[in-house]
Amino acid sequence: MGWPSTTLTGRTIAFLVAPYGAEQVELTSPWQAVEESGGTPRLLSTAPGRVQAVRGHTPGDTFAVDAVVAEADAASFDGLILPGGVANPDRLRLDEAAVAFVRAWCASGRPVAAICHAAWTLIEADAVRGRTLTSWPSLRTDLRNAGANWVDEEVHTCRDGPGPLVSSRKPADLPFFNDTLVTVFAHAAKRKR
Repeated sequence: MGWPSTTLTGRTIAFLVAPYGAEQVELTSPWQAVEESGGTPRLLSTAPGRVQAVRGHTPGDTFAVDAVVAEADAASFDGLILPGGVANPDRLRLDEAAVAFVRAWCASGRPVAAICHAAWTLIEADAVRGRTLTSWPSLRTDLRNAGANWVDEEVHTCRDGPGPLVSSRKPADLPFFNDTLVTVFAHAAKRKR
């Protein structure tokens, strides 16, 4: 899928991951989609240095961190993407600064996109109550217990709430996830400079 009619030119998109465990393709594929649509992706984590991605249960590549989430200025970003991987959101939801960042972001009305297990971070930030989203199927009960409506779809955009929430289930859904998040982020209000 392409992004011919949408552009993220002039927009900076934050990707938030833990130091270990982000599913590599769920980081790199949306990253590429943001770049190809003219946006500037930036990698946030809970520690400086490099993050270790995974391919399933096997260590993948490492990626340089652009900013530590505890020191990041949310006002400098136009969108937030939460990649999955089992270990990644499990670690993020234990980090107070990461949870506070996600909670404040979601309350701000700016767009957020989450794939696979990333919904755990949204649950911890109390950002799913009254919202409809999809995720890796094993999170269905967690989301329902947190007050969300879970749907089994390749991609779902929820507009009931402060801002748009794009969600997908798994790596196979990435073409739909990427296309949708670029479109939604492109049409969301740009941050004030």
